[in-house]
Amino acid sequence: MKVALGQFAVAADWQTNQMACLDLIARAKEGRADLLVLPEGILARDINDPEIMPKTAQPLDGPFMTGLCAASQDITIMGCVNVPDGQGRFHNTLIVLRDGNIIARYRKIHLYDAFSARESDRTAAGHTLPPVIEVGGLKVGVMTCYDVRFPEIARALAAAGAEVIAMPAAWVRGPGKEHHWRVLNTARALDNTCYVVAVGECGPRNCGASLVIDPLGVVALDLGEGPAIGFYDLNPARIAHARKILPVLENRRFADPTLCPV
Repeated sequence: MKVALGQFAVAADWQTNQMACLDLIARAKEGRADLLVLPEGILARDINDPEIMPKTAQPLDGPFMTGLCAASQDITIMGCVNVPDGQGRFHNTLIVLRDGNIIARYRKIHLYDAFSARESDRTAAGHTLPPVIEVGGLKVGVMTCYDVRFPEIARALAAAGAEVIAMPAAWVRGPGKEHHWRVLNTARALDNTCYVVAVGECGPRNCGASLVIDPLGVVALDLGEGPAIGFYDLNPARIAHARKILPVLENRRFADPTLCPV
């Protein structure tokens, strides 16, 4: 299965970001990708306006998503947008598009209340584990950014059959943060002997550094800090090899993770 990683700097208006996404979609199709993973928060971002997210949130049938859906023929697309919750807040929502339809969605469970940030001030948390879908013959689980710091969610995806974890993100720069990004994504790949495809927004606040980590923890692709698109072929034989020589999923002694009651 061929994956494309589309890393870009999100602007303050949705029209500019839609054009950037449509360009990445076209380039992914030209590269014959089965899956394009985009960053978190692709609708709008402005580090000088803390209210940018609630001001620009759109329903899933709004103009931003309608345009992306129309471009999703013959490719699967993932990314995160802010969707109003009907109560004055919004959900950080990961959407999966294919052939003009939204085929899956996930409302971010773990909100980024860390390093002096308070995502929960404006965002309503999700309460359902993310889905596992099939793309190009592989089972792909999804999670969003801060979720990577919680190994239970990646293990729940692996227990549900995931061979690949795809993760849109907007990883904030800071002392040691880029190191955290690489270590955590590598750990989740090794924990679950799966590929991790982590795609970061690369604006003035965030570090980019989109990665493909293979099931034995090898960094197979790193896009660096600027806008870029990268391609990588995910090999089922590599997953099978890793799970044969490192059978952590068979050897584990703990039950499958479950969400705590709300």
